[in-house]
Amino acid sequence: MCGIVGFVGRRAARGELLGSLARLEYRGYDSAGMALLQSGRLLVYKEVGRVRNLAEAVPVGLHGQAGIGHTRWATHGEVTRANAHPHSDSTGRIAVVHNGIIENAGPLRRQLEAMGVPLSSDTDTEVLPHLIRRAYRGDPLEAVREALQHVHGTWGLAVVFADHPDRIVVARHGSPLVLGLGEGFVKVGSDARALGADVRRVMYLDDGDLAMVGPRLLQLCRLDGRPVAPRVQSLSRVLVDDDLGDFPHYMAKEIMEQPASTARALQGRLSREGVRLAAVEDLDLRRFREVVFLACGTSFHAGCVGARLVESLARLPARAELASEFHHRDAVVDADTLYIAVSQSGETYDTLEAVRHVQRHGAVVASLVNVVGSTIARETGRGVYLHGGLEVSVASTKAFTSQVVVASLLALALAEARGRPTEVAARSLGRLPARVGQTLRHLGLGHVGRMQRLVQRVDAAGYAFFMGRGPSAAVAAEGALKLRELTYLPCDAFAGGEMKHGPIAMITQGTPVVAVVPRDRHRGAMLANLAEVKARGAWVAVVHAADDLELARLADLSLPVASCSSPWCSVLTVLPLQVLAYGVALARGCDVDMPRNLAKSVTVA
Repeated sequence: MCGIVGFVGRRAARGELLGSLARLEYRGYDSAGMALLQSGRLLVYKEVGRVRNLAEAVPVGLHGQAGIGHTRWATHGEVTRANAHPHSDSTGRIAVVHNGIIENAGPLRRQLEAMGVPLSSDTDTEVLPHLIRRAYRGDPLEAVREALQHVHGTWGLAVVFADHPDRIVVARHGSPLVLGLGEGFVKVGSDARALGADVRRVMYLDDGDLAMVGPRLLQLCRLDGRPVAPRVQSLSRVLVDDDLGDFPHYMAKEIMEQPASTARALQGRLSREGVRLAAVEDLDLRRFREVVFLACGTSFHAGCVGARLVESLARLPARAELASEFHHRDAVVDADTLYIAVSQSGETYDTLEAVRHVQRHGAVVASLVNVVGSTIARETGRGVYLHGGLEVSVASTKAFTSQVVVASLLALALAEARGRPTEVAARSLGRLPARVGQTLRHLGLGHVGRMQRLVQRVDAAGYAFFMGRGPSAAVAAEGALKLRELTYLPCDAFAGGEMKHGPIAMITQGTPVVAVVPRDRHRGAMLANLAEVKARGAWVAVVHAADDLELARLADLSLPVASCSSPWCSVLTVLPLQVLAYGVALARGCDVDMPRNLAKSVTVA
């Protein structure tokens, strides 16, 4: 979840590191720091808060050509300068930046303290530079490799040595790292976005890899010392295109990009001949008796929608599982089940562990991911890419709609394999991006008109209640998650059928209720739920199809979306909920793109 960067080459590292840290700040923004190698010394700078605070603290005239940097999302220890990275050994000659969790940090800290080693932070990371110092006998790569033999947990780390001013050592186990190979320089990043526009070739480290780099790749090996052949590939520019354009926030930009991102998700995959998903084309889809989506957060909600689509279109049992619970509970894995891991980043730790759990038990697992070359895509070997483009805002929007679109394609492929008719559904799916554009043009970004009334209601109440049925229950849950993420307001989401089993006790006079009611088989039951909450004084906003005039009249506030075939309506009904969260966050003065306590890519347990 933290951002790791590094640079070694023929130009000053200070600006390179600050630029890379700024591009990675969405991965963690509690504090930031860097270590620069200059004139035989190791200079360390750390500041609480954003990268801009660090930029003001690091002298402009530094000319060192190698260094590492870090932007932190706190795990061990409070947000303080002492707990910020990099961490150094007691001589000040070795510095480390780290993403991950050192599970045996407690025993290691006690051993170091018993040896008289002074420790100055509350972090797990601080043990690393001291272990490396004890193992160092002139070979930086070997010192890091030997030190890691004593460590249990996960790490993506970069290490610099004052004795080797043109070297960086990196290692990966459970936390992503990528090397950008340029003309006369190497960059290090925990995310390809850190590498910038001048990198065209990259190498993704696998778990257990270590590398030593200078202005070029010098050495690559495994944790046991075996050498490894480099695996260099081209970097797609879509991974690093972060131009904000005329938008005030990345979230606003990404909401309005959804007509294009959903179109890219369909491109080349939907034709008169049927659905083409290369990652699963070699599978006999008829043999699977169930489909299970594995995901966390927003991706879990997309998986819930996907499961309902598989059930509806393919008439195949399907469900979504929280990946964070799935691998921890030692879930039963069935070889006749198709497992689908869903992750925007392709690096989500819990989802990756769920993938590995499935693979250990011999079942088939594919993945829906946005980032080409990501760990989950590589480890499943069946990565279906979303092609959504870079998503910077911590609160995911276009990734959700792209995930639902690709899950829709998978549902159609399963239906085709089982001999069910799909032509009408496929044609309507192909028209979906145009419906997304139509809906967003009508909604705008919520500054004026009907959405502003809902923003004001929710802001004044300090609470909101969401509900829906079928796939719309997952959409309601996604709307509540967005509002919580961005505004820190308490809110709840429930399936409409559960209202009378307890949640309706929350409804009082004036409670803002947001109901997701597309024109599908659940509409009649939702009308009854709306009557129940209105009878108890709720103020009801209803997301509904534009041609559903009965619902428009029933609602205190009508939020119409473009009409479309019912299987795909979740892609449209989520749009007003994204705009609502964005609008309430603005009204409350919240940081839209970087909400407190959150980070974009959750790479720790």
